[in-house]
Amino acid sequence: MNDLQLFIDSTMREINEEYQRIQKRAVEDPGTAGDQGEENWATLLKDWLPANFQVVTKGRIITPDGTASPQIDVLVLKPEYPRKLLDKKLYLSSGVLAAFECKITLKAEHIEKSVKTAKIIRESLESRKGTTPYKELNSPIIYGVLAHSHVWKSEGSMPLENIERKLSESDYKYTTHPSEMIDVICIADLACWRTASIVYMGEKKEDWSPTFEKIYSYKETTITSYIKFSSENNQGKYFSPIGTLIATLYWKLGWENKSLRELSGYFNQVIVGNGSGIQRHWDFNEVFSDEMKKQIFKNGLKNGNKWDEWGLAF
Repeated sequence: MNDLQLFIDSTMREINEEYQRIQKRAVEDPGTAGDQGEENWATLLKDWLPANFQVVTKGRIITPDGTASPQIDVLVLKPEYPRKLLDKKLYLSSGVLAAFECKITLKAEHIEKSVKTAKIIRESLESRKGTTPYKELNSPIIYGVLAHSHVWKSEGSMPLENIERKLSESDYKYTTHPSEMIDVICIADLACWRTASIVYMGEKKEDWSPTFEKIYSYKETTITSYIKFSSENNQGKYFSPIGTLIATLYWKLGWENKSLRELSGYFNQVIVGNGSGIQRHWDFNEVFSDEMKKQIFKNGLKNGNKWDEWGLAF
């Protein structure tokens, strides 16, 4: 076993112990319980993200036009964020790297609310149209949901299926563009989901199976997935929801922060196993701006370099 896995397991135990401790008093004082849960996740992010990143709790994201988001539980700020503004609880959108909703015990309604919040935050940000395919498909601010546990504990419950069903329903109901999607959902004692996008470019083939025909029924398409990483997918292999969360954050932050890419590669090799996804197919012509479509059709997309903003997969 790699020592990194041992360090991750130690963090997993700490989160689980905190959950047990907080639950003892949650009924008599849910507000304090929620605050403690947020502090747990803030501490985890401080411990595992680069030391120069700022991690703060309870604030709103404010855009240049003065629009403020709903309150966010935990935010990760850029290293250069002004120290004078760290305690003002209104955080400048261009200085925010990531924002997280935190729950002690995740419920179905929390998923729907978070999908709505993800859309609200992304709609208010400055447009990245006409830049690169990656930037048009992804928001500059990572948005996620972090939970110690979940409500589906009774015999016969199917928490993985329940979460994916609610996530898919909410995504189709509220999300109108890939850049509005939740980036990561981590439930510490269950599983972790992260988003991925693939742009398909190519001609229809004569020998495609009916399934392939249904998926790629036109020349260009964009596919987004919520990829689930769980013990179910990694039987006999090392797996940790929190490990997958940390690797996911380094991967997604690495697109905007090149200095994190080597660590991202290490984390994703050592502490991320197999995943399976629920897919959504988008009309190519609706997800890209007219300017971007012209550039893509003229210059094409690249395959091979995983950090290429003109690549096929993000």
